[in-house]
Amino acid sequence: MKSYTVIYEQGRDGGFGAYVPDLPGLGVVGNTREEVHRLVVEGIAIHIAGLIEDGLPVPEPSSFAELISVCA
Repeated sequence: MKSYTVIYEQGRDGGFGAYVPDLPGLGVVGNTREEVHRLVVEGIAIHIAGLIEDGLPVPEPSSFAELISVCA
């Protein structure tokens, strides 16, 4: 089992989006973070299945995220 970093973003309209840096082309949008989470989990599975079906390599997870606090 591989674990991929998912980046979530909240849009100005209140909706959400998410993408997976290690899986180029995989991005989802939705109305809530919960919806986007469900869609990105499904998207990762579909994306990887497609790579395997096409005989392409599945990228190893290499991205990571970190929260950094700064005084504004």
